[in-house]
Amino acid sequence: MMDFLKYLETLFESHGYWVLFIGLVLEFIALPFPGETTMAYAGYLSYKGLLAWPLLIVIAFLGTTIGITITYWIGRKAGFPFIKRYGKWFLLPPKKLDTARYWFEKYGYTLIFIGYFIPGVRHITGYFSGIISLPFRKFAIYAYSGALFWTALFIGIGRIFGPQWSKMFHLAATYSAAAGIALVIIILAVALFRYRRSIKEFMIRRFSKSKNKSETSEIE
Repeated sequence: MMDFLKYLETLFESHGYWVLFIGLVLEFIALPFPGETTMAYAGYLSYKGLLAWPLLIVIAFLGTTIGITITYWIGRKAGFPFIKRYGKWFLLPPKKLDTARYWFEKYGYTLIFIGYFIPGVRHITGYFSGIISLPFRKFAIYAYSGALFWTALFIGIGRIFGPQWSKMFHLAATYSAAAGIALVIIILAVALFRYRRSIKEFMIRRFSKSKNKSETSEIE
């Protein structure tokens, strides 16, 4: 694990944010890329001041949405016969399609959102959504909102928890969606506590401006 993390840091030093963007795009198309680990570690690097946290979320969101959108259109245009025949090249054997069908029947379209947190499922929801001709607008609503939640969560783990990121990461990876929701609450609570002074100063400035505008309007 440590050797892999050192390798990741070397990649980030050499190629910057492109590591995250290209890695996530390829993860959703075919490459078995450790997206969650990379995002969490990138968040940790932002904690150390080596990367910008807001930019990481934007880059990860774009990589994820572009990747899953490509898979949607492959499934939509190529159809089930093509995927069944050539799916092995996309690490998508028929057995995985059967798994996707089972999960879709169980959770419906919400699977596209929560599928990011289910190992082996997030890589096939795009393909399957295209195969069943799910309207793109409906697909995008679930897929893009889920992507934002997923990327912000794992980058936030590294950013908020710093040196302890690996423990929280394993918690999220082990308990999937349930832990994801719990961790979002924890991250928000920690962030509010850590930046409470900045938030308080912002609210005071905002309230003061609103009060001044109100008094000016009354005078006029």
